[in-house]
Order: sequence, then structure tokens, then C-alpha cells
Amino acid sequence: MIPDPPAAAAAWWRLELAIPPELEESLLWKLESLGIQRLAVRHRPQAPGERELVGWLPELDWPPERREALAVELAALGEPFGCALPPLHWQRQEEEDWNASWKRHWRPDPVGERLLILPAWLEPPAEHAGRRPLRLDPDSAFGSGSHPTTRLCLEALEGLAAAREGGLAGLHVADLGCGSGILALAALEFGAAAAAAVDCDPVAVRATRANGALNGPAVAARLRVAEGSVPALAALQDAPADLLLCNILASVIEVLVPEFQTVLAAAGEALLSGLLVRQAPRLERVLAEHGWRGELAASQENWGLMHVRRAATVA
Repeated sequence: MIPDPPAAAAAWWRLELAIPPELEESLLWKLESLGIQRLAVRHRPQAPGERELVGWLPELDWPPERREALAVELAALGEPFGCALPPLHWQRQEEEDWNASWKRHWRPDPVGERLLILPAWLEPPAEHAGRRPLRLDPDSAFGSGSHPTTRLCLEALEGLAAAREGGLAGLHVADLGCGSGILALAALEFGAAAAAAVDCDPVAVRATRANGALNGPAVAARLRVAEGSVPALAALQDAPADLLLCNILASVIEVLVPEFQTVLAAAGEALLSGLLVRQAPRLERVLAEHGWRGELAASQENWGLMHVRRAATVA
């Protein structure tokens, strides 16, 4: 049973939940869709598969009956995966403590060989002096770099940059479903000429703009952001993109595939994440129906990343 709040007024309920890997993205999406933005995902580098979600909910807005209903809603997310959700743990937290507590859960996070995801209020530690810092406000929107789908995209971007002389210099990048803007910003950090980013969530649009500013005027000047989906992305572009980034659920990607040709150049490439490895064969078929060839290029835990090019351009 969820405890009743004590008589004295409190500001926040702290929610803690061990995350089954296959449910992490769905849980974050569901909580954010309910207006719960103050979220952190804790994991230890030596045990990346063991993750814990921590969230802070205003006490006045979340009485016991609403928290009970939330537990039922979140448990239902596991049904398509045949996965039982671990128990939710609640702890009352005083107003003056929650913000400092939330920030304590974030640390500089090295990704791949060259990137460092850096919470905006921290300075790069000496042991990561050779990495490129990518500054984010993790409070703003989904996409802090901790989820396997995000890391797969970041590592693939690094791989593309390493394979090209000059990195991604000269390339125009499109980020469809940008969340925090982390993928577009990483592409710019690797030298992309410009990035256009869209999301249907206005919170994500504001977050992407704010995170762009955190990374300096040279990055912000090459970043265009708008609210919407493929039509909004096409309107931002001067020409179809050389590289399309899309880290959203596989079912949504399938719906968008017919529109890829409006935002991605015929000789362009796409990195698609947000899909489970078992969903890759179906997505490959959908892509082939529309003239694209998708290949599962990397995986982490149960999640996969697909590299996509025009079928005619693949030997």
C-alpha cells in the first residue's frame, strides 16, 4: 500500500523503480506524457543493464489514489513484452531537498570513444579531458544519453564521423523526434554543417533550443528547431538531408517510412533506433517496400540500430 502523507505539508513524492531494459523507453514516454518531467535514470558503468528510474512528483498533485492508478498504468506497459513491472517505491521529500537530490543523480557520462554527456551545471572532469563535452539539461526532455537506443545512435554517429575525412563536415542532418536534441547536437559536434530537428512535443522543442544554446553560439547558429513531424522537418530544410536520425518507437517509424523520401536525399543515409532487435525484420520489409534497404548494424541489450540507404545505392 502507498503510505498516506504525514500531517505536515510536503512538496514532493520521490518515486523509485527498477527498470526492465525493454521497458525503459516506454516508461519514460508514459511518465513524460503525464507531465512528469523531473526524471533521472541511474546506472553504474560496470553494470549498464541494471537501471533505476527516479522521479519527483508534486505532493499536492499526487494523492494516494492517483499514485495507485499510476502503478496500474505503468504495469500495463509490460504486457506486450510479457514483462512484470517491479514494485514502485515512494518516499516523501521536503521542498528544499528535491532539486539538489535530483541533480546528485547525474554524472558526466562518457559515450563511445570521444563524447562526454555533461549535465549543464557540471564541468568536465580531468579524467575525461580528451573527450568532446555535449552539454544538456537532463530535466528538459527525453534523451539524456543513458538509454541504449540513444547510445547506439551516438556511437553510430561517431563511427560515421571517424570513417570520413573531416568527420561529418559538409553534411546536412535531420533529427526526426528530437527529444532533448542530443542526436542533432552530437552531429553538429562531429562537424555537420547544419541540423534540422523536430518533435511533436513542445517541451522537446524548447529543450532542444535550450540545449543548443548551452553548447555555444557556433552550435546554436547551425541548429534549426520546429514543432511537428515530417512536414515541419521538410519546411526547415533548404534541401533534403544527407543523414536522417530517428530514435523513436518502431511502430512510429513504420508509419513515417513512406515520407522519408521528402526529407532524405536519394544518396543519403539514415540511422534508426528505438526498435527492439526482434522488430528489425518487419521494419526491413517495410523499408524495402518503399525503396530503402535497412540493415541491423548494432545492438545493445534488446535494442537495435538500423543503418538505412537507398536500395539502388547498396552493392
